[in-house]
Amino acid sequence: MRQIRSDATDVDLISSLRQGNQHALSILYDRYGGLVYTLALKLLDRRDEAEDLTQDVFLSFWKQEKFDPTRAKLSSYLCLITRSRAIDRLRSRQSEQKSIERLQQIVVPETDLPTLLDSATQAEEQSIVRQSLSTLSEHQRDVLELSYYRNLSQSAIATQLNLPLGTVKTHMRQGLIKLRQLLQSQIG
Repeated sequence: MRQIRSDATDVDLISSLRQGNQHALSILYDRYGGLVYTLALKLLDRRDEAEDLTQDVFLSFWKQEKFDPTRAKLSSYLCLITRSRAIDRLRSRQSEQKSIERLQQIVVPETDLPTLLDSATQAEEQSIVRQSLSTLSEHQRDVLELSYYRNLSQSAIATQLNLPLGTVKTHMRQGLIKLRQLLQSQIG
């Protein structure tokens, strides 16, 4: 294989490249690499992507044999490939950006699971309430427990305890007043 000179024409360099002379690609890269890189940088606005695209353009040019140097200028052909591949990368970038935006818009619902501190606080409050309830009279405690723990109405409580409705209301009112006083003295 004969040595190719750096001042050879594009037609001669391409012909030599097609015959397997890789040195011809090196000369073409030296000749047009700056043009391809500048165009890629202008279109992509990122140095690393412009460098990758420049390498990609020359690699694909080397691997394919579609270009006919007698029909067009090599510089025009390389610019056309660069522009096309840059547009593909920009579309890919936009698609990635839209995917990221969609993912960022997904709201992960906050769980209602209590934290360890919440659980400890709630347990302590329940203990204080139970302790305060134990100091009430039996009738007051029974009425309040049926109302708040079993969610029974005052009429249902009266029926269950076989007490008049007025008596249930009195026990509930007196029990709540005493419970409030006990809780305020312990909490506040």
